[in-house]
Order: sequence, then C-alpha cells, then structure tokens
Amino acid sequence: MNPSNIRLVLALAAAALPLAGRSAPETPPVVKNPPRSWIDPETGHRVIRITDEPNTESLYFNDNCFTPDGKEMIFTTEGGGISVLDLATWKNRPVVKEKVRVIIVGHKTPRVFYIKSQDNALYAANLDTGETQKLADLPARGGVSAINADETLAAGTRLLGGSPERQFATGRGNGYQADDKMEMMEKRLAAHLPNEIYTIDLRTGKQTVLIQNNDWLNHLQFSPTDPGLLMYCHEGPWWKVDRIWTIRTDGTQNTLVQPRTMEMEASGHEFWSADGKKIYYDLQTPWGTVFWVAGYNIETKERTWYHIERSEWSIHFNATSDETLFCGDGADNPPGPWADASNRWIYLFVPDTMINGAPWKTMRWDYGKPSGEPLVRPGVFHTEKLVHMVKHNYLLEPNPIFTPDKKYIIFRSDMFGDTYAFAVEVAKAAP
Repeated sequence: MNPSNIRLVLALAAAALPLAGRSAPETPPVVKNPPRSWIDPETGHRVIRITDEPNTESLYFNDNCFTPDGKEMIFTTEGGGISVLDLATWKNRPVVKEKVRVIIVGHKTPRVFYIKSQDNALYAANLDTGETQKLADLPARGGVSAINADETLAAGTRLLGGSPERQFATGRGNGYQADDKMEMMEKRLAAHLPNEIYTIDLRTGKQTVLIQNNDWLNHLQFSPTDPGLLMYCHEGPWWKVDRIWTIRTDGTQNTLVQPRTMEMEASGHEFWSADGKKIYYDLQTPWGTVFWVAGYNIETKERTWYHIERSEWSIHFNATSDETLFCGDGADNPPGPWADASNRWIYLFVPDTMINGAPWKTMRWDYGKPSGEPLVRPGVFHTEKLVHMVKHNYLLEPNPIFTPDKKYIIFRSDMFGDTYAFAVEVAKAAP
C-alpha cells in the first residue's frame, strides 16, 4: 500500500470512531436479590458481589480506593455518598451520607477526600472515626482531582473564561459514558478554552498555578510515593494530542512521557505503578492497529511495551503492586474500523519480556541509541479470561483494580440491571 493510501485508511479510521455504534446491549432487566457469588461456567473463576445496595460503584481505575494498610476500600452509594468495605469480610458501613464527589483515599492516612458542591470546598473524612474536616475552599470554576502522597497538596484544574465546560458533558450520569463521547471530545478540544492547573497547600491554603494555556488539561494524578511529582494529560482524541506529561509541583521539569512518532499514534488511560517509579498506559501504533500496554520508568527512562491482540484490548488496564500481574476490563467494541468482535471479558494478563525468555536470552542486545536513550524493551501478555461480561452494558466502564493482596480484581457492572461492585478471584475456584 502506498503512503497516500495508508494516510487515507488512517483518516477514515479516525472519522469512523465518533460514529462507531456501541454493540453492548441495553442494561438488562433488574434482578431482585442477585446472587452473592457464583463460579463463571466458562472460566472456572469465582465472582463475588461485594456491595449490598443497588447502584453502588467502585472507583475509577486509577483513583486509589484502598486504605494505607490495605484492609479496606471505599465505594460510592446510590445517593452519592461514600461507604467503606472490609476486604476480609465484605461487610460495609457508611461514612459520608450526603451527595459528594469522591477524589481518593489518602496514601498516608485512612481518610477519604471529597468535594461538596454546596459550598465548592474540599473535605476529608476519617474512615476509622467518621470525623470530617473542611480543608480548603476552591476557586470559582475550579475543582480538585488529586491529593499528593503526604496529603499536603491538592491539585485541580480551573476554567478561566469563555463558555462553561459543562456544556460539553453529555454523559448519562451514574457512571455511564455518553453515546457521543468522541464527538464531545472533538468539540471540547476545538473550543480552546483558557484553563490552568493549580495546587492548594492544605496546611496554609496557598494556591499556586503550575500551567496556564488554552489546551484541555485533565486527568491529574500525583505520584503515590513522591509528594512533589504530578502527572497530567492534554485531553482530547488520543491521536490528536501529546497526551501524557509530568511536572514538579514547583513548576519545573514539565516532561512529555510519550512523544508521538507516527501519524495516528494514540496513548491514554495512564496510571502510576504502586512504587511511583513507572507510568503505564494504553499505546496504539497507530490507533486501532497495533496494541500495547506501555511502561515508562521515570528514573531510568527505560520503556517496556507489552503487546496484546485486538481481541484482548481493554478500555482500562491495571497492575498489581509488584507488577507481576496485569488486568483489563475488555470492551464492547475494540478500536479500529477492522474490529469484528467484542472483548467482553475481565482479563488477567501475565507479562513476559522477550529478552528474558528463549531463544532471545542467548542473544546479545544493544540497550541504547547513539543518544544514550535506551531502546524499547519488547514484551507480551499471556492472557486468561476471568469473567464473561456478555450481559454488561459497556457504556458503564468496569474499571478493574487489584486488591492489595493480589487475590481479587474489583470491578463494577450492571449485569443484573442495577449497578454493583464485584470481585473476581485471580485463582481458579476449587472443583
């Protein structure tokens, strides 16, 4: 195929994405008293419904939901409140009973951070005592979406002028994505609304602007171990933006993590490793064609790319704390106009770097470019299916995350009509 034809195919692929129909079924009829647990007949893995009330959800895949000791996790309730789940007994109790917007559980103390829309302020509630504390008032048209590792800084974005950003929000609410999400993203990127990333010192209330421009700044995530390192993204259709960046909280070292090297290259849905040394993300070279889960070591600059098939691509990926296992939540419609099947599964992935296995282990390797930058280390994922999500409506993204003990993968689903949080055992159930 000549270059002009390749560009035409890629352009058609990009044009097709916003119009791609969702193949997921409508939400199934509501099942009263759905089963507490069962063994998936196709995989042999036990699935447990871990929330009792309908319309309860686990958090977004890269928002920390676990207490520092790894014994409890939070989830959201139907009324917009927050409850705590004991991971040993699956028993839960309410902590915040009013409607709020949850951010994360702290990495240092057993506190959940959240925003009250009534006064546009940041609060924290102690999960052990239930004691709540107002931490900071937020600026007009500003929010907070990240808390740093030692819980001294909050980071958020703020719209500075122009049309209100909410005009671009077309989701159904209650965790569901919009049918026309890609069209919304195109319009929001093209609007070039002036905005900024800022931090709030939770000890003094001081606000500091880190970045200010007309790009769409989003998805703030502090390093889980370095209080002074923030990851953020240039939001929009992934193939149109240099998406993943890091910056120090003093405004220095603004660094692009994944520079694009080809037309239609796409990366996104980034997340930190538990030790704060790596950033992982979905990488497609180009979009909808070749799929990787890519890792970037912020200290050594080394890159590891794990290849996956389109039939195993997932909306979100995640990893255990030691990065020996990864997981994915599947998809109803894999990216690319060539896709002809759905990936409706919760997946378990075992990573394998090729240079550590036969026959490559006997070969000599050049680990660097003339510039001194290391070459990408290739790898693959060995895949196991855990839960068949055939009855799940993928407009509600499952958002998988491993429990700290690596025994379960938590996800949310509306497979019984109402939404609940579930856990699937990583090990197969005994016969």
